[in-house]
Amino acid sequence: MASRLRPLSYRNRGDAYRTVLELRAEHDYRLWIRFDDGLEGHVYLGELMRTPAYGALVGEDDFFKVVVDPISKVLTWVGGVRLHPDVLYRNLEDQLSLRRH
Repeated sequence: MASRLRPLSYRNRGDAYRTVLELRAEHDYRLWIRFDDGLEGHVYLGELMRTPAYGALVGEDDFFKVVVDPISKVLTWVGGVRLHPDVLYRNLEDQLSLRRH
């Protein structure tokens, strides 16, 4: 049975997926991030990075080595730790919502 092969497209999954335009790691496991729709701000990842799943792979020094994978657009650290930007986007949206109320 033949199947048609096509390249994976991470951006065709719907409008909910956001692209990170700028990213800066800061002390105490904080990221400053700006998305393609202009939403920007700081996200604290200390609690997440101190869990066994993430903390064992990402030490505080390695936290500064975060990059955005050019294909999947996922935040990636040394050791293969990955975090989808939509998680961070929702966090920033929640922060803005709390400030408005």
